Amino acid sequence: MKNAWHLRLAAGTVAIAVVGGIGAYAATHTTAETAAAWDAAWSAAPQLPSIGFEPNWAQTGFDNQTVRQVVRVTDGGTAARITLSNLYGNGPLRIDHATIARTAQGAGVESNTLRDLTFQGDTVAKIPAGQALTSDTAGLQLAPLESVTVTLYLAGPTGPATFHSQAYASTYRTGGNHVADPAASSFTEATHSWYYLTDIQVSGPSAHHGGTVVAFGDSITDGFGSTNDANTRYPDRLFQRLTDAGTPRPVLNEGIGGNLILNDSQWFGESAVKRFERDVLSKPDVDSVIVLGGLNDIGFSEIDLPTYKPNPQVSVAQLIAGHRELIAAAHRAGVKITGATLLPMKGAEYYDDTSAAKIRDLNTWMRTSGEYDAVVDFNAAVADPSDSEKLNPAFDSGDHKHPNNAGYQAMADRIDLGKL
Repeated sequence: MKNAWHLRLAAGTVAIAVVGGIGAYAATHTTAETAAAWDAAWSAAPQLPSIGFEPNWAQTGFDNQTVRQVVRVTDGGTAARITLSNLYGNGPLRIDHATIARTAQGAGVESNTLRDLTFQGDTVAKIPAGQALTSDTAGLQLAPLESVTVTLYLAGPTGPATFHSQAYASTYRTGGNHVADPAASSFTEATHSWYYLTDIQVSGPSAHHGGTVVAFGDSITDGFGSTNDANTRYPDRLFQRLTDAGTPRPVLNEGIGGNLILNDSQWFGESAVKRFERDVLSKPDVDSVIVLGGLNDIGFSEIDLPTYKPNPQVSVAQLIAGHRELIAAAHRAGVKITGATLLPMKGAEYYDDTSAAKIRDLNTWMRTSGEYDAVVDFNAAVADPSDSEKLNPAFDSGDHKHPNNAGYQAMADRIDLGKL
């Protein structure tokens, strides 16, 4: 893919600005770092600090605490680097010490793989508000499907923390500086969100350097209803399918629970059309994106709850226009874009005659217009055979809107790998 991001990267630009979110979002690299060939191995979309659906540490932030985060990569290499985001910070962010290591179990790491991370040669990372910073290279052997642990020590008060709310993975915390501690015993607190960490990239002979697939959408892409720490979201299952087929490619999950196609939300991130450049097209070597979105635009307008705001009535024509913006942006960047039909949700709080009709109409456009390069019919993959408006009970997480682990597998199985 030869978009503007890659051209600037190849030119050795020191500060790279990505349009999207609040103001300019800059990911800073050294010139030497930009000269290396890097591939995306894992990513998560940053969000404004908020309460979320379960307790998290985003609004209070950190002070003399160590945060340990575990993620599973979808590409391997002999070197790694991370990106930390202060996009929603209310002031500069200081990371006093950071390490990366292969994961042992839970909050434990393999001690012989612990590597200090530096940032432009300094062990301290200083990230202005509204920006991001990428670390220097750390020599670390990683394989696809391996878990990697990033640990951050924050000596002073950070203020509210840029985070990813619904990680469906455990993040651990303890007091004091424990970044170099391989044991899990000190890390007695946990949440299911990620903090500051938005990207892990790999380099080396085994890295793919091309063909990255991005799954882009809302909570169904994010993995709501999947088992924590089990990596059973549909993008996880898709990567496993690609691997089993002998055609492994990195798969990034850029879902945000509650995300809307057309409107920004305090809880659920910038709109899909606004964050598409930052969260999809700016990633290295993206060739393909799967878009699943619109259910919240339709559903929020049918109920009146504080968290489901903004909730204006949104027409199918307006949603189609939003999807067309995503299609055009992908095509300008030379990226293949696949549209996904919305899932059925009869019995969910969103469901009524109006929302049901909008889902049917949007799905009909998706299937028949030919505007997306390809279409994956997730609706058909998980619908109840006896009632197409409902999730198949075998695939229902319990809220009649989000799939369970089996449902996410059915979604991944529906994707034609040859059309990605």
